[in-house]
Amino acid sequence: MTETETTMSERLDLFFHPRSIAVVGASNTPNTFGYLFMDYLVKAGYRGALYPVNPRNGEVLGFKSYPSLKDVPGDVDYVISCVAAGHVPELIRQCPAKKVRGVHLFTARMSETGDEEGRRIEQEIASEARRLGLILLGPNCMGLYHPGEGISYAYGLPGKPGRVGGIFQSGGLSINFIRYASLRGVAFSKVVSYGNASGINESDLLEYLAGDRETGLIVMYIEGVRDGRRFFKALREAAAVKPVLVLKGGKTGAGNRSTFSHTASIAGSTSAWEVLFRQCNAVQAADLDELVDLTVAFNFLPEITGKRVGVIGGSGGKVVLSADECEQAGLEVADFPEDVRGLIREREPRLENWLGNPVDFSILSGSGLMPGELMQIMARSSGFDFLICNVTEENPFDDIMWSQLITMETNEYLNILSAGIKPIVATVANPGLGMSHTGELRWRTLLEKREFLASHGIAVFSSVRGAATSVSKLVNYFLNRKRMQAGGAK
Repeated sequence: MTETETTMSERLDLFFHPRSIAVVGASNTPNTFGYLFMDYLVKAGYRGALYPVNPRNGEVLGFKSYPSLKDVPGDVDYVISCVAAGHVPELIRQCPAKKVRGVHLFTARMSETGDEEGRRIEQEIASEARRLGLILLGPNCMGLYHPGEGISYAYGLPGKPGRVGGIFQSGGLSINFIRYASLRGVAFSKVVSYGNASGINESDLLEYLAGDRETGLIVMYIEGVRDGRRFFKALREAAAVKPVLVLKGGKTGAGNRSTFSHTASIAGSTSAWEVLFRQCNAVQAADLDELVDLTVAFNFLPEITGKRVGVIGGSGGKVVLSADECEQAGLEVADFPEDVRGLIREREPRLENWLGNPVDFSILSGSGLMPGELMQIMARSSGFDFLICNVTEENPFDDIMWSQLITMETNEYLNILSAGIKPIVATVANPGLGMSHTGELRWRTLLEKREFLASHGIAVFSSVRGAATSVSKLVNYFLNRKRMQAGGAK
């Protein structure tokens, strides 16, 4: 990093750990954004000083309100702007007197409108912020979600901090991502929605998160970039120290055209982006669902550099499909190694030439070899790099017996995980349940097992295809990183 980049990262760290926040345009009117941003901070438990600014209200949500930023007592680290674009230049000019470190502009209707006046105001704001040495986040963005500081930009986002950092050009998509990933046990260090990027941009944020001690994994949604060369350098350097997962918007003609009206970005050609991601060893997601799957894999799994997979669970056609899906994802579904076959021979000789990888649990029925025992045998074998465990969804038993069996099965997954024997992932079906299904024991049990496994640190997927694809990309990332490090050392 250059000295300038280091300075920006240090400034961003202060900006993202504010001791005081002013919400300019704060309001007592429910469902206005001046109300919502105040309420988000209150509900998230922000622990610093909170100052609503509105000339027409003496109090907002129980906090004393001030007519203008300059009337706030003491210094203000972080300003959230919920006022119209035309009022922002004056707000920016008031910031130095309050020693403001930076401003988050939720304010929109600027360059993304395509209107010349909107573009002019945005340029004026950005220029003035640079002149005054202010960090500018936005405009047209949701800002910062930082659970460790009690900072949020939506209701109901998890309050427990974690290790996943996010850089999102779209605020709405960032909220979807946080909600979906948190259902799978993922927690976040900080997620930044940065919008039009007239101030800090994707490269600033990448450089910052690459060195951020709170962040172990970086997830991005981008539509375009401000400076292609700088972004390439920032992405390559970040991916050399932490996995970087990227979802690129604007890959089609229609999507490309939409990016400008959303964040005034120029998306660029799909092939150029794919080359860039490969050269930087960034892990590309095809869509939001895969981005969540990849985040789950990289968040919970250790470094894996082998593709030999043991697949356990299911029966009949599901076993056949599991083998197909693993190989299509680039994994190696090898037959049982001799150490596993020898232990099967010892425990249940008649199954030696019948059982294979993937394991059909129905073959074990009535034998002296229990599913949990076979899982332990496979987990301890050096012939597998990791295991995919399919929670048994189908069997001939009634709901109560079935529920007891999969409880035993999922507890065995935790035994393997806690013993540190072998990396494992689990698949538990999520077949698009409706509210009416949650009263049925079978469906409720599946949902409970998904949540149970995720809460105990197991990467849970809805399908073998999702699990296999995600783990294959994880293995490729770590293999590529080793090769790049070895090449750089020569």
